[in-house]
Amino acid sequence: EVQVEELQRLLAGMEKEHRGLLLEMKEGEAELARLRSVEGDKLAQQDRLAELEKEVATLREKIHHLDDMLKSQQRKVRQMIEQLQNSKTVIQAKDSVIQELKERVAYLEAENLEMHDRIEHLIEKQVSWAGHSSRARSKSEYVSSKRLTGPKPQPLIRVVET
Repeated sequence: EVQVEELQRLLAGMEKEHRGLLLEMKEGEAELARLRSVEGDKLAQQDRLAELEKEVATLREKIHHLDDMLKSQQRKVRQMIEQLQNSKTVIQAKDSVIQELKERVAYLEAENLEMHDRIEHLIEKQVSWAGHSSRARSKSEYVSSKRLTGPKPQPLIRVVET
């Protein structure tokens, strides 16, 4: 009986130790699972971190490229604006030259008409001084009819220094 009691006590101690070991094993497994999840989280976080760093590097590269393109476009726009301004200046200069030439042409046409009128007047005077012959009158009539019906008379050219 002593031996049975001893064995029962040992058995009870072993059961108690078994329960303690089971409890300790469960705690160890829980800690291991927690460590594994933390470790897994760390790995997942490291993977996510590496992925985000790659995205950030790619985005920086894209931003740099876009900045370069924007600067290039701005340069082109500035050049186009300068070209337009230069063209406007050239056009204005040419317009003023054209206006001056138009004024000179109008002046010369007026002078030309005046000279034609003087020539006609002189021819009429010469005809009247020649004794009013019919042949001279026909010349006078021919000159005035030519002026009215024929092609434009040849202009008299006068050199004007400016």
